[in-house]
Amino acid sequence: MTTIAGTGAAAAASTDKKYGFAALGAGDFIKLMTAQLSQQDPTDPVDNKEMVAQLAQFSSLSATSESGNTLKAIAEKLDAVIAAQQAAAASLASLVSGQTAPATTTTPSSTPTTPATA
Repeated sequence: MTTIAGTGAAAAASTDKKYGFAALGAGDFIKLMTAQLSQQDPTDPVDNKEMVAQLAQFSSLSATSESGNTLKAIAEKLDAVIAAQQAAAASLASLVSGQTAPATTTTPSSTPTTPATA
């Protein structure tokens, strides 16, 4: 059995590599947060509002990343649907080109015919 390499968004999604901040995940955020908490001045701790703002930013980033993954999955499925439609269209075209033109039939005229009298 042969396998077909992915095309379109499916191929792009499998070859995407994350660099910089895009490569950071939830575990990295926890490490950074614990490092920040352990290094802060006990007499002047970070404001709770700032900490909540950072958590909200990370939550927003996580939701955006998840949306991107969902869109990639949708694009892969659409690529599969398009490929199936193209295959169906190609097979339909080959069936149509192989057929002969249907014979035309004549229909009786609408005027009644009278029998010939002798």
